Amino acid sequence: MKLILLPAIAGMVLACPALAQEQATSPLKTVRSATRSATVEPVALGFIAGAQIYPFSEGTIFTGYAAPGLVTDIILQPGENLVAVASGDTARWVIGDTTSGGSGSGSGKGKQTHVLVKPFSAGLRTNLVITTDRRAYHVRLVSTSATALSSMRWTYPQDELLAVERKAEAAQVAAPVVAGVAIDQLNFNYAISGDRPGWRPLRVFDDGVKTYVEFPASLGVGEAPPLFVLGADGKAELVNYRQRDRFYVVDCIFDAAELRLGLKKSQVVRIDRVLHPAKRRGA
Repeated sequence: MKLILLPAIAGMVLACPALAQEQATSPLKTVRSATRSATVEPVALGFIAGAQIYPFSEGTIFTGYAAPGLVTDIILQPGENLVAVASGDTARWVIGDTTSGGSGSGSGKGKQTHVLVKPFSAGLRTNLVITTDRRAYHVRLVSTSATALSSMRWTYPQDELLAVERKAEAAQVAAPVVAGVAIDQLNFNYAISGDRPGWRPLRVFDDGVKTYVEFPASLGVGEAPPLFVLGADGKAELVNYRQRDRFYVVDCIFDAAELRLGLKKSQVVRIDRVLHPAKRRGA
């Protein structure tokens, strides 16, 4: 039994230094692996004329190829202001910046910042960190003997998505709350009574299908009051409604409803539909 155990124990002892060395170098392997995964290279479909266009993504490392005697132009987003440029090798690379567009003073929305890089020799590698008032760019620079990118720049998918969302929101705000209904078909015969909080409705009307409660602009400042429809027995009932800008759009016609806000001392505003109006507006 002892003869069998001794080789096994000896093997474990000999393996421990190797295991310890592997554990010691594993963080470096992790860093190298993560850096490789985050690095993107120029692709044929990314070229527009001679410019490589990268989609910008936070944390991505973008590769730029340069060559001695040639300047590679790194172009930032229009209107983006340069804060600082830092390089890992300033002795063997020439790095500068300039601007184009905008007004004569070099300012304005159309202004673009250009970071210009040129290596002294081939076979050099370094990194470049460009910080602006909008983001930080991480660029991996590689010098070759004769092949270089004339320019590289970015598209900004996140900015484009935000612009689309803002445009959709603006269109929704500009759209009329009630569409496809003639003004003379709206019933404005509603009475508003009760407390007078800052959010007290300005008016209430319906189009024969839905009811619309119009609030002052201050509704967006504080907490919005929930709406309860009152049944025939006077008890509050839940009702489907949604807020659109400063309107509540209620999916039914009700005879009475209450807006309530607060727990200990509630503010209550009552809305009553006048069942026998003299005439509809416009009639």
